[in-house]
Amino acid sequence: MNVVILAAGHGSRMQSDIPKVLHRLGGRPLLAHVMDTARALNPATICVVYGYGGEAVPNAMKAESSTVIWVRQDPQLGTGHAVLQAMPHLDTTVPTLVLYGDVPMISVDTLRALAACAGSGLGILTVELERPAGYGRIVRDGNRITGIVEEKDADETEKGIKEINTGVMIAPTTLLGTWLSKLSNKNAQGEYYLTDIVAMASQGGTRIGSAKAANTWEASGVNTKTQLAELERLRRSREAQILLEKGITLVDPARIDIRGRLDFGRDCEIDVNCVFEGDVVLADRVSVGPNCILRNVNVASDTRIEAYCHLDDAQIGSNCRIGPYARLRPGTKLSQNVHIGNFVEVKASTVGAGSKANHLAYIGDSDVGSNVNVGAGTITCNYDGVNKHRTIIEDDVFIGSDTQLVAPVRVGKGATLGAGTTLTKDAPAGQLTLSRSRQTTIANWSRPEKKR
Repeated sequence: MNVVILAAGHGSRMQSDIPKVLHRLGGRPLLAHVMDTARALNPATICVVYGYGGEAVPNAMKAESSTVIWVRQDPQLGTGHAVLQAMPHLDTTVPTLVLYGDVPMISVDTLRALAACAGSGLGILTVELERPAGYGRIVRDGNRITGIVEEKDADETEKGIKEINTGVMIAPTTLLGTWLSKLSNKNAQGEYYLTDIVAMASQGGTRIGSAKAANTWEASGVNTKTQLAELERLRRSREAQILLEKGITLVDPARIDIRGRLDFGRDCEIDVNCVFEGDVVLADRVSVGPNCILRNVNVASDTRIEAYCHLDDAQIGSNCRIGPYARLRPGTKLSQNVHIGNFVEVKASTVGAGSKANHLAYIGDSDVGSNVNVGAGTITCNYDGVNKHRTIIEDDVFIGSDTQLVAPVRVGKGATLGAGTTLTKDAPAGQLTLSRSRQTTIANWSRPEKKR
């Protein structure tokens, strides 16, 4: 099949200058979710029709759009007009499925069911709502669909219909092109409605099939910030339920936020208010404390991440202890049995097995060996104002508190750096190195007194 995704609207009720399809659900644009669904169908063509915001939409979706054809609708004259813009790019030998960039939660299974019920005719996805106001109503003669009437054009009887049009439909591409060419804009909105093709199909004797979405929320579109928030809450709840069914322990399923993909092994546990972004992998028996953020992180088995940690693009070995209040920045690689404690930041560095930085330290652009102890208040001075330089700390080094290592510098194996040292030259292996002014006591000294 072909897939056409309509993404040209402004979304004025969002009260925003951002194109509606770029507002975020689960940390990603609404349109990205629809494109993922489209790709899962393995279509011949994916065509996205954009309009409001100009090139802002395709530019924002560059990472998602390697297999997508972008077509601009300018001006925006309705859904029928939008699909018409895509017609020259579609394979006429297969049917065309129409999706919407602001309806992000429709499932692949539902769309496959729609394609099956359509056969070689027109297929329409419907849903029944107790409060259908605002939606186009499905008009039937018995079980046969004869048309769709939009809310603004509906009479009182039609407004009482609870079966509504989701807007999602599939049709033979050649017939679709014929129907679109005959559309009229003589309606309350002065637009070319895609839904008008239903009446054309009925009058022309084309078979019209329909499938109902298994869940009403699958057809939920986003027109307001309130609706976006409602979908966000629903999405979080569904993600949590899926995680629980796969075996993870969630202290409170209502307080977890997955904004990417979370893979995990056995007996993992996640405390409250944690956010997972990008691709996160937790191996067996990993625990994550409350209020942590993990983005593109790989955590090996038996590691414990304490509360209030922020981990970004890092690899963490097995049996590590991270936090509380630790920050691992991009390029961090920790081996097994590493301890990174409270208010410690590590960036673009490797840390060897058994090494520890338990308090108030900064390790940046460094290669730290095994069994190294980094004392409280230690920092690597890796930036000279223009360039970054690396610090090399070999195995079995002991670094005293309040030490500054001015890169580029190397600390040899088994060396000890005395507390308060500012290291500007390489420290030899196995020896004590310190730089410290002589302690002096001044006898008979008195503190100054405040003048009255």
